[in-house]
Formats: sequence, C-alpha cells, structure tokens
Amino acid sequence: MDPDDVRDDWASRSGKFSPAYYAEIGPNEVSETLGNVLDHYVQDNARIIELGCGSGRHLAHLKNNGYANLTGVDINDESFDVMAEHYPRLADSGTFYTGALEDIVTEFEDDAFDVVYSVETLQHIHPDDTWVFEEIARIAGDLLVIAENEGNSPERGREDTAVSYVNDEFPLYHRNWKQVFSELGFAQLIREPTSRDTIRVFRAL
Repeated sequence: MDPDDVRDDWASRSGKFSPAYYAEIGPNEVSETLGNVLDHYVQDNARIIELGCGSGRHLAHLKNNGYANLTGVDINDESFDVMAEHYPRLADSGTFYTGALEDIVTEFEDDAFDVVYSVETLQHIHPDDTWVFEEIARIAGDLLVIAENEGNSPERGREDTAVSYVNDEFPLYHRNWKQVFSELGFAQLIREPTSRDTIRVFRAL
C-alpha cells in the first residue's frame, strides 16, 4: 500500500476499528496507565495532545481525572461527531483537528505541548512518512507516550518482520520505538507491556 491508500482507509473507516467501535469500548487499560503516568510527571494544567485520538476515549479519561488543556487530531472526521455523542464534555472543551498527522503536526510550534501521546497510531505510519516522527519529537516539550502493538512473543516484537496486516487489511509497521525516539533526543523512562500493547514513556533530554 502507498501512503495515500493507508490514510484513505483510516479516513473512511466504519464498522470494526472505527471511531464508533472504540467509543463503545470506552477507556481501557492503556487509558488508566496513561493517567497514572501523567499524574506522576506533569501538572493537571499540562498541554496535552493525542495523535490519532479517534472519538476521544483516552482523552475523556484524562478529562474525568482533572486534565483540562486537551487537544486531539484524527484523520476520520466522523470521530468528532461520535465524540459529541459519547463524550460531550470533552467535545465542548477540547481543541480538535481533522486530518492526517503528516499535514497537521507541521503547523505546531516547537515544544507546543507538554505531553504528546499516541495509541496504536504510529504503527500505521507508512515507511515513506517516517519523517513525521521528527515532527512529533519537535512539538513534544517534555513527555512523549506511545502505546503500540509490538507482538505477543516473549520479546514482544517482530524483529524479523517489517510489516504485518490487521485482518489481512491494514498494514502494521514494526519498528524499534526506543531507537526511533532515542535518536530524536528522548530518553526512555518506562516500558510496560500490557495484554495488547507495549506502553513506552520518553522524556526530552
């Protein structure tokens, strides 16, 4: 798949893995871990952005736990209609952008956010678009938190496989996330495997 195909698939996604699908599931283990991490490292007035926020289930969890300065980006414009239905307090108070990460993150100033986080989104960035990781690092003033699927082996990775497919449909690109962001000026503080993803917390050096 080329980069435009990947983006188009997510922009028009309905049914499984759609904004409505995740809204019905609601906050999960990753949401709770994210909240615990932020409680430890930042104040409740921290500037927080989620890249690939969908309908906002993780942001809604943060909102319910006292964080007020919340921003989200998602490529699927249905996300924000679903958010208004399921998480109206978040929809009314947050700042949201519709579009591809590659188009939006370049518009933010350096260190625009105290916390940048992403859940199962960076793993879908096409190899031709990996320059966007540098942009993500550029706008992250303090913490960068990612939760990505790194496999279910004892090492929780697929070092010998560059890409796999979700339901034989969506590409999932496998990367050494510690290396990616260490080379961009971040130190890894936490690596925590969950039942589905591996959560990594980085801090700007």
